[in-house]
Amino acid sequence: PVGGALGDPPLTDEQKRGNLVRLVFGGSEERFQDFLCIVREDIPPGTGVVVRGSAVTGRRWKDCAPFDADGPGTSDLDLTLVGDQVIGLFTVTGFFVPGMHSRPLSDEDPGIAPDLVPLRETLMTLTGRPVNIQASREVVMQFRGDFLGQPYLTLIEKSEGA
Repeated sequence: PVGGALGDPPLTDEQKRGNLVRLVFGGSEERFQDFLCIVREDIPPGTGVVVRGSAVTGRRWKDCAPFDADGPGTSDLDLTLVGDQVIGLFTVTGFFVPGMHSRPLSDEDPGIAPDLVPLRETLMTLTGRPVNIQASREVVMQFRGDFLGQPYLTLIEKSEGA
């Protein structure tokens, strides 16, 4: 199932996860689990990880085009790392909202989180597509998801007390 079009019913977490595994990992649960292991090893303790965008909805937000509409590997994967420690991995100039919500580490902005570049490169090799990595505080993710209705899927829960 896909979603993401105005008026579509919200996708369940199970549907979002199914879209992610099918679209990004070619239906391979093993590749998805490898991805999760790599991310877990490279993020600070107490960091949550969510994925947003067309990888979970199956459609681009701005024009409802299907995932990879421009060819295999053309749609990106948008990871958001959630927590206090990960905010410190971004440079002062790497934020939309200073200390709260970073810009994405991407080809356009490779210097804003130098310590995350090796993780990004590994994930791009594994997935065969661009991977963008942002950092946010939990309140920002709650605002975007609950108030603005932007769908996301939690891949790794933020540890208690972190």
